[in-house]
Amino acid sequence: MKARVFITAKEGVLDPQGKAIEHALGNMGFTGVGEVRQGKVIDLVLTETDQTKAKASLDEMCKKLLANTVIESYRVEIVG
Repeated sequence: MKARVFITAKEGVLDPQGKAIEHALGNMGFTGVGEVRQGKVIDLVLTETDQTKAKASLDEMCKKLLANTVIESYRVEIVG
């Protein structure tokens, strides 16, 4: 089973990489771009075949290692 985890900074948390991208896009002439938030995507291949158990395991992975839940939000998708 394949899974994808999307991790982004929580609202209100400073995102310096997003600000740098926003600034660079403006300097390159791209107008009409509002706030930019940068995040990360992690793809995993799991041996678990039960979707409910896989999501529970992914949730634990995110809480313990993949995301800093103090400043980051995450969303898990089963993709195959």
